[in-house]
Amino acid sequence: MTEKVSRPQTPIDRIAEEWVDTLVSLSPTTGTYIGRTEANEFVGDFSPAGLAAYRAAAAAVIEQLDAAEVQDKQDRVTLADLRGSLQLDIDIYDAGLPLRDLNVIASPPQEIRDAFDLVPTETAEDWAIISRRLARVPAALAGYIETLRLGVEKGITPAKRQVIEVADQSDRNGAVDGFFPSYIAAAGEAGAAVRAELEAGAEAAATAYRELASFLRDELAPVATEVDGVGREAYSLFSRRFLGAEIDLDETYEWGIQELARMVAEQEAIADQILPGATVHEAIAHLEQDPNMKLHGVDALQKWMQETSDRAVAELGATQFDIPEEIRTLECMIAPTQEGGIYYTGPTDDFSRPGRMWWSVPQGVTEFDTWRELTTVYHEGVPGHHLQIGQAVYNRDQLNSWRRLLAGTSGHAEGWALYAERLMDELGYLSTPADRLGMLDGQRMRAARVVLDIGVHLGKQRPDGQGVWTAEYAFEFLAQHVNMNAGFVRFEVNRYLGWAGQAPSYKVGQRIWEQLRDDYRARAGESFDIRDFHREALGLGGVGLDTLRDALRAE
Repeated sequence: MTEKVSRPQTPIDRIAEEWVDTLVSLSPTTGTYIGRTEANEFVGDFSPAGLAAYRAAAAAVIEQLDAAEVQDKQDRVTLADLRGSLQLDIDIYDAGLPLRDLNVIASPPQEIRDAFDLVPTETAEDWAIISRRLARVPAALAGYIETLRLGVEKGITPAKRQVIEVADQSDRNGAVDGFFPSYIAAAGEAGAAVRAELEAGAEAAATAYRELASFLRDELAPVATEVDGVGREAYSLFSRRFLGAEIDLDETYEWGIQELARMVAEQEAIADQILPGATVHEAIAHLEQDPNMKLHGVDALQKWMQETSDRAVAELGATQFDIPEEIRTLECMIAPTQEGGIYYTGPTDDFSRPGRMWWSVPQGVTEFDTWRELTTVYHEGVPGHHLQIGQAVYNRDQLNSWRRLLAGTSGHAEGWALYAERLMDELGYLSTPADRLGMLDGQRMRAARVVLDIGVHLGKQRPDGQGVWTAEYAFEFLAQHVNMNAGFVRFEVNRYLGWAGQAPSYKVGQRIWEQLRDDYRARAGESFDIRDFHREALGLGGVGLDTLRDALRAE
């Protein structure tokens, strides 16, 4: 293990640290995510005034950065990345896009609800804090409705498809037997002292979600746009936000088509190994009948996830990576929601809450295929998100809090996670054709998303030459390239339609990570050691991919 050497704090570090404090104040749910406990009783201001306050704060930090003197390499990275991300936030604000910030997975209605998953719930005081946050949910949602109404006035509205879907989600959150009543039921004796406040807060929060659902259906849906695609100008901004890099969208669309064809060819070759002469679908059907690769029930899923993760941490920490003791703990969790999806939440700054891998199992799903999910554990855990994000949190002696806890993009994080999947195949952890088929199943889906997302939002010509992309064709196209049920396809495409630019960031990010590795190898020549590349790249913490490229070239 390399000995840690402390680096003196610079003026640019202090600006970054102060921005983290400002951001926690403006966005308490972000504070909860990184373990700032003082934020746990608050909810952010999603009103027009709250959005304007963020813009003003971001502009002030840019002025400070422009006046600061760079002291070292770390300063150059912080300056480039923080300034660039703040300027992009301002550009997005000035384009009016926050006025239509509503989608099925990552907009204020989900952010507010999801933050309750991460707050401590062990003591009576924890539950008292939760009761105060619950009581603030109505004001937060009311401010959000005010923002959406301003968007209506300015003719900037979300897609009707997203409005209806989020209305349905809000109904579920607001149900008398929905999230909030079941959430406070877990308080037990610890919440006895604040039971009345918890019940009042839960009812107020549930009522606020029901009112949001009514607003969405009755007021916003009739004036929402029927067009799902956001257009080239908005898409370019979103793509830069999710990648931290500017790409040629038209070239990337054509590359996505070629990459998808490559994934299909790889899958077909593996399918033939599993069952000679079989198609991919036939090979998958064969594997799905194998009882030796089947898990029954979420308890069995959780246990298998944890055992698989623990084994990867122990073995890779001994042979491939420097893994500090602080990040050798990764908790595998079944999420309290049933919306579908698998995700990772990083450790708190002091590691009192470890990194966690969450599986949101859709209602009614009780069987899981290990061959399909093995690569997912590596994607979310080690050497994927947990190694990447946990290492950044650990690197306190070199990186400021912005770089360790908040910087970075989906392209950096998700691109690394897909890179990690391929790495595990190279290291022999996907040892059977079935495991490799599972990895390729995910890689094929991610390649299809590049084509679908850019295609539908930019109105590109369909790969089959039968006109331009539509939402209806998007559902058909994804169904051709994933071996998932109709509910999964519906959830995924609705996500892409509402969260423009995010889905391609996985595969495009992987492409950039692999290019960076190849460039690093070319510069190092015969002295190349892939562990050096991993150490230097992850040692930078979270950054945009353009910043990462520039920093590695400067080594």
